Amino acid sequence: MLDALRARCYRIGFNCFPAYRRTGGRVTYIAPDWQEVRIKLPLNWRTRNYVGTLFGGSIYAAVDPFYMMMLLKTLGDDYVVWDKEAEVRFKKPGTETLYAQFRLTDAELEAIRAELATDGTESIDRHYTVDLVDETGTVHATVRKTVYVSTDDSKTV
Repeated sequence: MLDALRARCYRIGFNCFPAYRRTGGRVTYIAPDWQEVRIKLPLNWRTRNYVGTLFGGSIYAAVDPFYMMMLLKTLGDDYVVWDKEAEVRFKKPGTETLYAQFRLTDAELEAIRAELATDGTESIDRHYTVDLVDETGTVHATVRKTVYVSTDDSKTV
């Protein structure tokens, strides 16, 4: 119950935090265990570009923080997590509200822990992909994020 309340507070916090709010994106769901996050990005006067479609900067900014935040929350305080790299592939102009769903599986989290527990492995890079889709499931953009994970907080990305 407490985890669900915390997740709800984080959702509200994201939606009120000025840096995220200005992206135009809205967090619609955060799982209590932080292994799933959902967002929506409406087409409106704040997210519309010159030609009337979703601004590419809004598309990227709306999905930017989530894999890093999810890993920070699920791996715990013994791990250092930083965004390292991103790539956006625009596939179709966004002419309506787009949605994105971020997921981390138990297997992925265990793979990270196991790889970092290997002797000589101080840090790893993990790659995650999220699609921005319309209500029918048509992909309008794909964002690929590279996230740095380490157990040594003295190292830098």
